[in-house]
Amino acid sequence: MAAARLLRGILKELRLRPGAASRGPGEPTPAYRQSAAYKYITEQFRRHQVTSEKLCRAQHELYHQASTYMCLLQSVRQHLALHQEYHSKGERSPHEVAQLVGLKLPQQPGGKGWEK
Repeated sequence: MAAARLLRGILKELRLRPGAASRGPGEPTPAYRQSAAYKYITEQFRRHQVTSEKLCRAQHELYHQASTYMCLLQSVRQHLALHQEYHSKGERSPHEVAQLVGLKLPQQPGGKGWEK
C-alpha cells in the first residue's frame, strides 16, 4: 500500500507543475502523462513490484529514492509559490512591507500639524 500512495503523491506533484495539466487541442490525455518523467516513474514502479513477502533491498531503496523525489517536487513547488508571492513585485512602501511581516506602523498622534 505504501508504494501506491507514494506513486500517487509523485504523480500529483507532476500534475501540479505549472503548465503540466493543460491539454493540447485534440489530445485525450493531459500533457503531464506524456512527459518522460511520468513514463519513467510508472515504469520503475511496475518493474520493482514484489510478488512475495521476502525482504527486497532494491525495493526499499526504490521507496527511499521515490520519497526523496516526492519531497523534492513538493519543496520546489512551494519555493516557487513563495518566490512569486514575495519577489514578484517591485518597490514596496514601508506600510506594505510592515503588513507583509505582520507588523503595524505607528500612527501619528493628532493627525497633520502636530509637529508645530
